[in-house]
Amino acid sequence: MKNYLVIGCSSGIGQAIFTTLAQEHQVTGTYYKNQPQKLPSKSSVHYLNVLDEDFDFSFIPEKLDGLVYCPGSIQLKPFHRFKEEDFIKDFQLQVTGAVKVIQASLPSLKKSEQASIVLFSTVAVQNGFNFHSLVSSSKGAIEGLTRALSAELAPKIRVNCIAPSITDTPLAHSILSTPEKKEANAQRHPLKDIGSPEDIANAAMFLLGDKSKWITGQILHLDGGIGTIR
Repeated sequence: MKNYLVIGCSSGIGQAIFTTLAQEHQVTGTYYKNQPQKLPSKSSVHYLNVLDEDFDFSFIPEKLDGLVYCPGSIQLKPFHRFKEEDFIKDFQLQVTGAVKVIQASLPSLKKSEQASIVLFSTVAVQNGFNFHSLVSSSKGAIEGLTRALSAELAPKIRVNCIAPSITDTPLAHSILSTPEKKEANAQRHPLKDIGSPEDIANAAMFLLGDKSKWITGQILHLDGGIGTIR
């Protein structure tokens, strides 16, 4: 049995990863707005707001075999309507928060024979989409961080990143709030479907586990083909 830490485990992709991991492993999770009420037996959850200046990381296990950083946001609107503070706050949530969590977790990760870090980007980083300037900026930094850390932390700690397209989670509710919106977004993808939290969790499980022991520094595109197929 291994020890994992999932930052942002209360809904969507984070919840799917947390629940799947807890079937076989000891999992520590964090929440911000919604505290999970029903927990798997091999798990615990703790409050964490990654935008706070002072973090209490005393809940991090002494040894960690894997870390997943899930907090994110989706704000889509024309570039000229964003304020400078919008970019700063989004960067703090998606990048600075990840940096602080990884730095705090490094001593525990280094005690594992082979640890794995999984971060999240978006298909919009590699493909220019209208109104995605905010999320693409922050997630572009995450992809750069993934590659740099994978080099610095090898060979004992692997670092990879998953870059999904639109996924049916509470975070994307405004984009997928009606059957018509879901169908329209599904039709944009070559596979004619919307990603599910379980789709992403399956990929995260692979990157966290021993079957991916020769994979690091990679951006795994789970995007229904929209990033490469025309």
